[in-house]
Amino acid sequence: MDDQFYNTIETPAVTEIRDRGSTFIAHAFPILVVDDFKKRMNELKKEHPKATHHCFAYRVGIDGNTFRVSDAGEPSGTAGKPILGQIDSRQLTNIVVIVVRYFGGTLLGVPGLISAYKSATALVLQLTPVVRKTVEVFYNLQFDYMQMNEVMMIVKQCECTVIEKELQLFCTMKLGVPLNREEETLYRLHEIRNLEVIRI
Repeated sequence: MDDQFYNTIETPAVTEIRDRGSTFIAHAFPILVVDDFKKRMNELKKEHPKATHHCFAYRVGIDGNTFRVSDAGEPSGTAGKPILGQIDSRQLTNIVVIVVRYFGGTLLGVPGLISAYKSATALVLQLTPVVRKTVEVFYNLQFDYMQMNEVMMIVKQCECTVIEKELQLFCTMKLGVPLNREEETLYRLHEIRNLEVIRI
């Protein structure tokens, strides 16, 4: 993977498969931080309170070191790992896949479970397009409202992402700066008088 770009998804997707009476509902969500995953999991637990299992895998960040898998009560290695395997085979990050299972009365056995979780994940990942995104470095900006046009011009020309902004007489903005344009962006921002730039 090119270290200036990464692959992820932008739109959530959901699909379901059935296997010998059991229903597996796979949900894929784009996430930026682990807290996003927690919110999604809480939503799904409320939506499916009677489900037998809520298994998942996620990977966050560009270095690939932040990930977690859970079998949620299924036999060890039969759910979380196959889900993560599908995420990794597509080289995706900033994504979570949660598979909700309703037990149908027939035990599927270890190979059957691995196959079901793998298939459900593969299917849901086929439903949502993969997007290639630029690796970004995050900064907080503070500036005077009168400087808004100057700031926005740089943001636009350097293809930065505005993550949050608060526009009062004194403005704050959280910015994602493309890694490959970080030097240029900072140089131009520093030319604006009294503008504060803090890396986060």
